[in-house]
Amino acid sequence: MKAWIHFLRGFILKILYPVLMLVGAFLKSKKAEFQAYIVKLNNLLVMRDSVNPRKILLLLPHCIQNSKCDVRLTFDVYKCRRCGSCKVKYLIELAETYNVSIAIATGGTIARKVVKEIKPDAIVAVACERDLSSGIVDTYPIPVIGILNERPFGPCIDTTVNLQKVEEAIKWFINHQEKR
Repeated sequence: MKAWIHFLRGFILKILYPVLMLVGAFLKSKKAEFQAYIVKLNNLLVMRDSVNPRKILLLLPHCIQNSKCDVRLTFDVYKCRRCGSCKVKYLIELAETYNVSIAIATGGTIARKVVKEIKPDAIVAVACERDLSSGIVDTYPIPVIGILNERPFGPCIDTTVNLQKVEEAIKWFINHQEKR
């Protein structure tokens, strides 16, 4: 791990992020932009660092599941019927292909619990700006590549994600895993 990158990432997450959230409290229209900026900065720094993850976690928000599905995937993503009506089927396939852990969390408390239980060396996380930025801060110093979800129906319902970005993030960690 490059010390200066680790220091800079810590500074951004523990100093700059709270300052931006304070400013965002007054400039509400800019808050999501500030959060997305923190995710982008974090991703850049993680990808410039030297990491050697042995255990990778793909962490997803519950809103990525089709809201009309009668199977709730809150704790066990493998209960998914893999019907293809949402991206969960394809995300499970990615996790299986690359042999990474996968979990769905209903919020920050459950996400932190999952991270504590799985104890990953690296995380590929999908979420909205707010949950992603705060989750990256909460899990520091674990390297996290954050991918913002897409919300065609508004927040917290039937969200989606770019599967190529998720796969690229997983591959990035795996490629760094194999170098050692």
